[in-house]
Amino acid sequence: MKNKNKKIFSLNKKRILIDALLLALSLTLGCAHYPINQPIKEYRPDAGYRVAQVKASGNSDSMFLFLSFSGGGTRAAALSYGVLEELKRTEVTIDGKKCRLLDEVDGISSVSGGSFAAGYYGLFGDRIFEDFENKFLKKNIQGALAVRTLLNPINWFRLSSDFFDRSDLAAEYYDKHIFEGKTFGDLASRKGPVIAMNATDMTHGTRLGFTQDVFDLICSDLSRFPVARAAAASSAVPMLLSPITLRNYAGTCGYKIPERFGKMPQGREISERQFYLANNLKPYLDSKKKPYIHLIDGGVADNLGLRAVLDRVIFSGNVWESIKGTPMENARKVVLIIVNAETEPDSKWDRIEGIPPFGAMSSSYSSIAIERYNEETIGLLKESVKSWADEVRTRRCQGGVASTEPGSCGDIQFYVVEAKFDALKDDAERMYFKRLPTSFKLAPEQVDKLRDVAHRLLVQSEEFQRLLGDLR
Repeated sequence: MKNKNKKIFSLNKKRILIDALLLALSLTLGCAHYPINQPIKEYRPDAGYRVAQVKASGNSDSMFLFLSFSGGGTRAAALSYGVLEELKRTEVTIDGKKCRLLDEVDGISSVSGGSFAAGYYGLFGDRIFEDFENKFLKKNIQGALAVRTLLNPINWFRLSSDFFDRSDLAAEYYDKHIFEGKTFGDLASRKGPVIAMNATDMTHGTRLGFTQDVFDLICSDLSRFPVARAAAASSAVPMLLSPITLRNYAGTCGYKIPERFGKMPQGREISERQFYLANNLKPYLDSKKKPYIHLIDGGVADNLGLRAVLDRVIFSGNVWESIKGTPMENARKVVLIIVNAETEPDSKWDRIEGIPPFGAMSSSYSSIAIERYNEETIGLLKESVKSWADEVRTRRCQGGVASTEPGSCGDIQFYVVEAKFDALKDDAERMYFKRLPTSFKLAPEQVDKLRDVAHRLLVQSEEFQRLLGDLR
């Protein structure tokens, strides 16, 4: 009898444990939800993490140095890291003061893999040169995410939720192991260069940057938003990863798009590009029709991160209106360094009669689209800076004689520096780097080669040497 009672007790105990486990799993499933971006009560154009409010402490007002980090997984992050290393070792004299060129960086616009290097440097500064290799560049991030997804039963249940998916799980990993729980408020308080990570609206294909200027549209508070989730959105490659979702609170904080963008005036007071950009923003102002925003990889809209610069100028109407009240207003030298880790389609299929497989077609399609768009973006930028320099001189000199002597009202120079694999003269070396995978896993020796080539690409750039010569 006693043995029978013991068996019954043991069975009941097991049932209780099983029921408790099932209850815990059901609660986990029911609670699995992406972190919600928080609203703001009132629109304040003088507050928040925005270009006009962020100024890197200690750097010169006479130079504005802006970097753009392209997409391309760990390959892009390593190339960007190498450029930061070269800027660190480059000493210059500005306004009679010796400094590292790295200390003059005012802003970084980034996409996908480049967002990890940008975000980490923005948060931790020179610490990036101590531990970023081990925490990201030389770590199998892809494998770590696979382990969390495949080998953790709790995550199986969480991922079955309609409100939690692979990119949310990835963001948790980035938050804990890379960005240490930091938010954009932490970025602002460090007073380093402004970091603008970029993602793409899955529905409209619109580029959305993680700055308060953009979050004003949806009446949301960027300062409390995790940097890790922004990096996850910026690198959410379609099909491989899921979108990162934002809630839209538009209409609750008093923000209104400027009236001049409401419609194209007959007098053409705004350009067609301005009208186009304003029209792209209108859907976000109606939170009833668009209560949610699903963000995917920023490379879909702009794989270089340069559109953040061009769109700001276009939306403002002209370059002078875009720089007023920003660190760039009094700059004598405006330097734009573009770190481009783009790939190249495999031409071997041109020599094979057989139909290329799906993987080859998919890779070629994305490479062609990105490369063509990159060329157009860089071409537009180079054409624009010529007119920008003339416009700044005219505004500063108030229509008078625009002398270009040092320290005069017309003393303004633009430099567009490119660090890209196409600059490599050796065909085999160039193709080696352009064929490296765009995943979040590279061999340590591949990372080191990317760092080394970044140094060479920057030093061998004629435009970079022109800058250094002018500074001397």
